[in-house]
Amino acid sequence: MANAFVSRSTLSKTLRFRCHSYPCLSESSSSSTWRSAYRFLYQDSCRRNFATNLTQRYPRRTDIVGSPRWINRQNGKSNKESGDEEDGEGNLEETSERHNKPQSESSETKVRLSEDGGERASSSSAAPPSSSGGHGGDSGEGPSSSSSAPPPHRETTSPTSAISKQNVPENYPQVLALPIARRPLFPGFYKAVVIRNPAVVAAVKEMMKRGQPYLGAFLLKDEHTDSDIISDINSVHHVGVFAQITSIFSASGGAPKEEDGKEEGLTAVLYPHRRIKLTSLVTRADSTTTANIQDLSEGSKEAPFTPPPSPPTSGVEEVPSAEGTVSHAAVRTPPLQTSFLHNYPISIVNVDNLTAVPFNKDDQYIRAVMSEIVSVFKDIAQLNPLFRDQITNFSISQIATNVFDEPDKLADFAAAVSAGDVNELQDVLESLVIEDRLRKALLVLKKELINAQLQSKISRDVDSKIAKRQREYYLMEQLKGIKKELGMESDGKDKLIEKFKERAANLKMPESVHKVFEEELNKLMHLEPAASEANVTRNYLDWLTQIPWGQHSPENYSITHAKKVLDEDHYGLKDVKDRILEFLAVGKLRGTVEGKIICFVGPPGVGKTSIGKSIARALNRQFFRFSVGGLTDVAEIKGHRRTYVGLFQLPNDIRALRVDKIGRGINGDPASALLEMLDPEQNNAFLDHYMDVPVDLSRVLFVCTANVADTIPAPLLDRMEVLEVSGYVSEEKSVIADKYLGPQAKEAAGLKNADVQLEQDAVDTLIKYYCRESGVRNLKKHIDKIYRKAALKIVEDLGEEAFPEEKALNGDTKDTKTRTVENMEPAQAISSSSEEPKKEERTNVTTEERKPLDIPSTVHVRINSGNLKEYVGPPVYHKDRMYVTPPPPGVSTGLGYLGNGSGAVMPVEATSMPGKGSLQLTGKLGEVIRESAQIALSWVKSHAWELGISQDPAEQWLNERDVHVHMPEGSIGKEGPSAGTAIVSAFVSLLTKTKIDPDIAMTGEISLVGQVLPVGGLKEKILAAHRAGIKTILAPAANRADIEENVPESVKTGIRFVYVEDVREVLHEVFRDEPLAELLKERLPLDR
Repeated sequence: MANAFVSRSTLSKTLRFRCHSYPCLSESSSSSTWRSAYRFLYQDSCRRNFATNLTQRYPRRTDIVGSPRWINRQNGKSNKESGDEEDGEGNLEETSERHNKPQSESSETKVRLSEDGGERASSSSAAPPSSSGGHGGDSGEGPSSSSSAPPPHRETTSPTSAISKQNVPENYPQVLALPIARRPLFPGFYKAVVIRNPAVVAAVKEMMKRGQPYLGAFLLKDEHTDSDIISDINSVHHVGVFAQITSIFSASGGAPKEEDGKEEGLTAVLYPHRRIKLTSLVTRADSTTTANIQDLSEGSKEAPFTPPPSPPTSGVEEVPSAEGTVSHAAVRTPPLQTSFLHNYPISIVNVDNLTAVPFNKDDQYIRAVMSEIVSVFKDIAQLNPLFRDQITNFSISQIATNVFDEPDKLADFAAAVSAGDVNELQDVLESLVIEDRLRKALLVLKKELINAQLQSKISRDVDSKIAKRQREYYLMEQLKGIKKELGMESDGKDKLIEKFKERAANLKMPESVHKVFEEELNKLMHLEPAASEANVTRNYLDWLTQIPWGQHSPENYSITHAKKVLDEDHYGLKDVKDRILEFLAVGKLRGTVEGKIICFVGPPGVGKTSIGKSIARALNRQFFRFSVGGLTDVAEIKGHRRTYVGLFQLPNDIRALRVDKIGRGINGDPASALLEMLDPEQNNAFLDHYMDVPVDLSRVLFVCTANVADTIPAPLLDRMEVLEVSGYVSEEKSVIADKYLGPQAKEAAGLKNADVQLEQDAVDTLIKYYCRESGVRNLKKHIDKIYRKAALKIVEDLGEEAFPEEKALNGDTKDTKTRTVENMEPAQAISSSSEEPKKEERTNVTTEERKPLDIPSTVHVRINSGNLKEYVGPPVYHKDRMYVTPPPPGVSTGLGYLGNGSGAVMPVEATSMPGKGSLQLTGKLGEVIRESAQIALSWVKSHAWELGISQDPAEQWLNERDVHVHMPEGSIGKEGPSAGTAIVSAFVSLLTKTKIDPDIAMTGEISLVGQVLPVGGLKEKILAAHRAGIKTILAPAANRADIEENVPESVKTGIRFVYVEDVREVLHEVFRDEPLAELLKERLPLDR
C-alpha cells in the first residue's frame, strides 16, 4: 500500500500537485480522512502507470477511449511555429486539455489528460476541470498566432509537465443549448449525457477542437421527450447551468455503424460551473452576430481576466488594446468566436448569469437548516450504503473548509444526490435566495429519508421472516433426526407407501395400469421427501388410486320405483320420463346398460338440471354436475391436474354437463375433446393427459343440458339424443307451486308447522301477472319471498317476548383490529400491518346449535289475491292485450315467442302517408322480421288490384305512398319470420280501410308468392293467446300435428284453430264478415 512508503507531509504535497482541488490535510485530520487520501494516491498512481504503458505501446493511437487518465507524448518538428501546429493524430480532441510549453529547436512535448470516461457519480465534488480554450484551436479561420507573443505559462518542477490551467469565462452570451431530460444539473457535480443528433455531435466536436467546450444545459419540461435541439423556448425551463465538457467519447464504444460508417452518438461528461438564465433563442437568421470570448490563462497574474467587449458587426475580431484603442492583433491571445456554431442546425441561446442573493452565513436560520440537512444526511447514510459513499466523497472534498461556510454548495449537493420529483429539483436550481434553496433542498432530502426508512423496514421484515422460517426448518430437521435415531418415528414415507398399497389392493386395476402404479411407487421409495419430484409422484399416485378401477354402483332397474321417484320430483315432462323408463327396461332385460348421451333442450327454469338428479336417484347411481359453458381450454377435459377423470368416483355414475356455451380458444377446442369423452364408441379407453393411462367411461350416463340446440357444435350434437323440454302451462305451474314449491318455501322459512296458507287465487294471480315465464324459477322466487315476508310479519306482530332467546350470545363482535388501525398515525398503521400481532384478539364463538322456535297455534296467516301486493309488490304485467275493442284499420294481432321462453300477443300497427313508396319499420325489429315486412309489402303491391286497393291493374298507386309499420313495446327486441301473416293482414286492412276483429290472432311465415310456412314456439304462443282470451288462431297447416300433440287440451279449450296454407286463406278468414270478402272471393278465389 502507498501509506507504507509515503509520509503524511509528502502525501499532502503530492495530492495538491496532482489534483489541485484536493483539500489540504493537517495533523488534526481524522484517521479515516488520511486513509481515503492514501487510497486516492494509490489508485491515481496505478492509473498513471497504466496510461504510460499504453502510450509507449501505442504512441499514435487516437481511438483508445475509456482509460481513466493517460498521457500521449509526440515529438514535433523544429521548424514549425506554434500558431501553425495542427491538432496531431496522436491527440484525443474530444477529451483534451491543451498544455503549452515554450518553443525549442530540439523537440515539443504535448501533454493531454483525459477525464474519466462515463458518467461520474452525481455526488462527486472534485474541482472543476480546466478550460481548453487555449491558443491555436481556431486554425483556418483567423491569422496565424505566430505573430503574437506566446501565452504565459506556469513554471513547474518538472520540465515535461508544463500545464497551463485556463480560466472559465465569466460572460458567455451565446452558447450551445443542450436540453436535458429527467433531472436538472447542479453546479459542481458531474453528469454524463448522451447526444444522438448528428449536428449537435459535430458541433460539440468542433467546440472541443477550438478549445471552447462550453454549453448551456436546460431541463425539458416534458419528461417523456428526449431531444438534443430546442425547437421551442417554452419547452425547457429557463434556468439552467453553464457547463464545461470535460471529456467525450463514442456512445457505441467507437464501433462504427455498418450503414454509413458514422458513430451512433456521443457521450459527454459535463461539469456545471454556475447558474444561467435563458433569455432568447438565436435563430439561423442571427448568424451575423457573434459573441467574443476572451480566453486568458489562469496561471498568469500579469493578465487578469476581463469580460469580452460587445460583439462587432463585421467579421473582423476587435479586442481593446492596453491603451484603450481597438486593435486586431495587439493582445497576446487572440479572442475566440462562437460564430462557427451557426454553421450547424443546433440550438443557440442568449443567456445571463444568475448569482445568489447575498447572505450571511452566520444567520441563525441558515445554520439551523444546514444542521438539519447534515443530520438527515447522517440518517440516510446509516440506511443506504450508496448514499454513504456519496456523502463520504463530499465530506473529503470539504475537509479544507467548514461545510457551514458554503451553504449554497450544501443545498446543491442535497438536491443532486436525491431522487426526488423533477419539478422540486428544478425549484432548488431556480432558487437564488439561500434560505429558500436550503429549505427546498431539505424538503427533497426529507422525502429521500422517508423512502430509505421504508426500504429499510421492508428489508428488515423480509429478513426477519426468512430468518424465522430458516430457524423453524432447521429445528424441524433436527427434531426429525433425533426421533429417527431414537426409533420413535419414521420420516412418513413408509406410511404413505403403505397407504397407497392398501388403496390399490381394494381396486381391480388393469394390467397396464398396475404396471404404471408399481413403477411410480418404486420411484417414490427412492426419492427424498424434500425433493420436488417426490411431491409430484405422490400427487400422481394419489389420483391414480382414487379412480374406481373395477368398481361400480349397484343399479336398480325397477320400473315402479323409477316412476315413483320421477313423479315425486317433477310434474309433467312425459317424454323425458318415458325415455328414462325405456333405458331401464333395456337394462333389466340385458342385465347391464351402456352409457348414453341424453341432451335436454329447453328454456330456463323448466327443470333440465334437476331431472338429472332424479334420474340418478331412480337408477341408484351417483350424480356429478359440471358446467362447461364458456370453457375454452381443452386441458380442463383432457388433463389439467384436476380433470374430469380425477373426479370420477364410480365408472357408472351420471354426469350433468352444460354444453351450449362452449368456446374455442387458443388452448384448443373443448368440443372436440368432449367428443372423445362422451362418445360410447371411443370413451371405453379415454386417455387423460395427466394420468396417461386409459380409463373406461363407457358405462357412464351423460346428461347434457342446453337452452338452445343451435349453439351446440354439430359433431357433438350428432352424437346426442336430444329431448325437447317445453315450458309449463298455467295449470302445470299451479300444480307445481302447490305440490313442490310451496311446501319447500314454507319449510325453508321456518313455518313448517305454522298455520300459514298461500291460497289458490294468489297462486293464479302470481302466474298471470307476475310470472309468465315458461319455467318456474321466477315463480319459486316469488313464493319464497311471500313466506319470508310472512315470517317477518309474525315476529313483528307478536314481539320479541313471544320468541325468547334461550342462550343469546353477548359481547361486542365488532372488528377491533380494523378500528385500531384506522385510529393510528400513518407511520404506526404501516408498521402494524406487517408486524406479527403481539396478542390474539378474542372473539365470541360457540359450538351449540340453535333450536327452531315454536310458533303459537293462535297464529293464522292467509295470503290471497287481495293482500298479495303486501308481499310481492305491484303486478309486473298489467294486461294481456292492447286492443280489446275493434282497433282502427291497419292493426292486426300477431303471436310472438319471447327470449325468456314465454309467448306474447303482439299487435302490428301500420299507417301510410304521401311519399315515394318506401317502408319504415320501428319497434326494435331484427333483420329477419324486417325481411318479412318487405315480402309482405311486395305481395300487397303485386296484388293491389285484386285486393281493391287500385282501380286499374296497371295503376301504381302504392309507389306514391310511404308505409310505416310499428310493433309496440319498443324496448323488447323482436326477431323471427312468424309475423308475416299478421303484417300482410295489417297492410290490407290499412289500404282497404277495413277493421280486423281483435279476437283473431295469427302466426306464420309467408313466402314471396303467398305461401304460409311453419314456425316454432306454438305451445307458448297458444298459451299466451289463451291467457289473453283470443277466440280464433290462424296457424300454418304444417304445424297442425305439433299443436294437436304438444298443446294441452285445457289450453285449446275455447279457441278455434284455422290452419292455412296460403295467404289468401288468411285474408278470407280475417275479412269474412266484411264487405271486402265478396271482392276477395271474386278476384282472389281459393283453389279448394
